[in-house]
Amino acid sequence: MKNIIYRFVFYRSIYNNTMISTFRNLTKKKIAGLLLILVIIIAFGFGGFGNGFNPRNQNNIAKINNTNISTQEFMSYLNKSGLSQSVIKENIDKNIIEELLSTLVSTTILDLEVKDLNLKVSEEILIEKIKRNKNFQDEDGKFQRTIYEKFLLLNNLTAPMYEIKLNNRILQKQLFTYLSGGTKSPIFLVKKYYRERNKKLDIDYISLNEFYKKNEEFTNKEIQSFINENANELEQDYIDFSYVNITPKNLLGLNEFNQAFFDKIDEIEDQIFKNINFKTIIKELNIKPVIKKNYINLENNETIENKIYNSRNNKTEIFENNGSFIFYQIDNVKSKLPNLNDVKFKKQIKNLLFQKEKFEFNKDILKKINEKKFNQISFNNFGKDTIKKIKIDSILDNKRFHKSSIEILYSLPVNAFTLIADNEDNVFIAKIVKYEEIDITRNSDKFKKIALDTDSKNRNIMLKSYDYFLNDKYKVVINQKTLDIVKNYFK
Repeated sequence: MKNIIYRFVFYRSIYNNTMISTFRNLTKKKIAGLLLILVIIIAFGFGGFGNGFNPRNQNNIAKINNTNISTQEFMSYLNKSGLSQSVIKENIDKNIIEELLSTLVSTTILDLEVKDLNLKVSEEILIEKIKRNKNFQDEDGKFQRTIYEKFLLLNNLTAPMYEIKLNNRILQKQLFTYLSGGTKSPIFLVKKYYRERNKKLDIDYISLNEFYKKNEEFTNKEIQSFINENANELEQDYIDFSYVNITPKNLLGLNEFNQAFFDKIDEIEDQIFKNINFKTIIKELNIKPVIKKNYINLENNETIENKIYNSRNNKTEIFENNGSFIFYQIDNVKSKLPNLNDVKFKKQIKNLLFQKEKFEFNKDILKKINEKKFNQISFNNFGKDTIKKIKIDSILDNKRFHKSSIEILYSLPVNAFTLIADNEDNVFIAKIVKYEEIDITRNSDKFKKIALDTDSKNRNIMLKSYDYFLNDKYKVVINQKTLDIVKNYFK
């Protein structure tokens, strides 16, 4: 259980698909997902898992102190998330089930806190919130019951369901207000915060690009030695495959999409599911395939061939690609080391060698800095005539260097050395030369803004502290066996 405060918002997964295929498949996939969830709820609710499941615990997937979260509650939570069976299945190995359960646990803990603190919302406040919602008002800004009821119908909600959700949102807001609503920073902290973030910083720096071994300087002997040492990791798949690019034009002789086109795509998907031969399907389509032999993706450009290569674990598949559909079949996959005479492969190896040398070089300098073995003499010897100077105006001034490097610089004392990078990943040795602090007057407009930023920062600190408090207050136990059974149903 982690980051309870920041994870109470309902977990959502974005299904990466195109507008066309989403429009075509949304209803079908969502219904299928809901049906599966319903089956699981029934199975758990009536003990449909046989003797392997403990009857006393089969309806609970998690426990928070003395409060149980039933499997049916979790399945209802999945149901309301709008995630289809296919989305959950595709992300099952990315811990989507665990993430959803974690979020449900977090919201349940917040509900327990609200109850423990005896926070309540009166009926009058609830009614007022609904009436002041602009979505339920006419053009004159007056609440209309008919608009409200239409909203409920369109969202498949009843008035009690919506009002319970609204009540919970108000209570959660009250909880956070209760925790941090009165947070106000003293003047000295506001000024300190401003000075730390807005002081001028002078640094000297040296680019390390000139010290790295260049790609063209690696000999064939070094390249071959690297390949020999990393042969297993460098082996790559060479594939033979065939594909067709299906468009309304080459399928139906039309220039635009219509239902007949999508029906044909559905028919192809059904034929794939029935293991009908690729050649048989494209013969019916009357589209000549593109055939590739010994293909390898060395540059990872966004081409059709590379997309097929990256999906090679699926022997036969159809996928949407920029308004058309690609239907392919992998005929053969062979893993082997690319030939060193292949210019692209040799370039790839040189790049790997360059990155390795660069990493080791930077690592050695950083080690010397951390061990206090890098000093002004070392810096001067490195830089000679290449030392440059720059003034950084504030911690937000990232025009020259990456923002994370700026934050590192502002955390160090004068005369300290460090490694920093720019937005193109070029690396530099930098020395903090001096700081110039800028003060702020209490009556300025800028002071008011900084005060708000400081208050926000202090609230975040307070909420993080409260998060630790909740971790100690509530003991969460997950029924791993039940969780595994739920996951297995989606595999």
